[in-house]
Amino acid sequence: MPKHGKRYMEAAKMVDSAKLYEPVEALNLIKSMPKGKFDESIEVAIRLGVDPRHADQQIRGAVALPYGTGRTVRVAVFAKGEKAKEAQEAGAEKVGAEDLIEEIQKGWMEFDVAVATPDMMGAVGKLGKILGPKGLMPNPKTGTVTLEVGKAVKEIKAGKVEYRVDKTGIVHVPIGKVSFDVDKLARNFRALLDVIVKAKPASAKGTYLKSVVVSPTMGPGVKISPQLAAQTGGER
Repeated sequence: MPKHGKRYMEAAKMVDSAKLYEPVEALNLIKSMPKGKFDESIEVAIRLGVDPRHADQQIRGAVALPYGTGRTVRVAVFAKGEKAKEAQEAGAEKVGAEDLIEEIQKGWMEFDVAVATPDMMGAVGKLGKILGPKGLMPNPKTGTVTLEVGKAVKEIKAGKVEYRVDKTGIVHVPIGKVSFDVDKLARNFRALLDVIVKAKPASAKGTYLKSVVVSPTMGPGVKISPQLAAQTGGER
């Protein structure tokens, strides 16, 4: 069993492990925990009542968080001609076509999100074994395969994040930094839960939101009531 430091243990004492908190209450609790040496990210982990083995239950998409994540996101774009110029003007860190594909094949991976125009996907497919396992493959479902590359780059840099259910049925998404105001964190949380609730597949049976936990990078998780989270996300 991993050993936790003094700061973690102090924070853990503040959390009632048997309680299901209201979203804003949980965020306030995290902000009141002993601070680390850096501005920690706050992540939401949502366990869904889906079976990712079924294609129609592989929850995946993107959501524009109203206040972003507080992270600097590096964007690489696979495009040619005017679309490449559009991506550069929008602020993409790296833009290229076959040359960029070759760089990645040689080991260059200095980016967090990849965007591609549809005509480039045939060539980008060569990178499937490299980008796929890292969740970096451009995908139409997340808006990263598009002709509107400039718009996509701006949205990603402004706070658009991808979400994807893992093989255990959990979605992990950052919603900001500990330094954010609670109101901003709460609005980001609401935006995330709204799209997750709306993404419920018709074939999913039983309870959809099984558990919701919010936690800082170096701190303990705080359980949120799935029912209150669903209401927060706009479920009617």
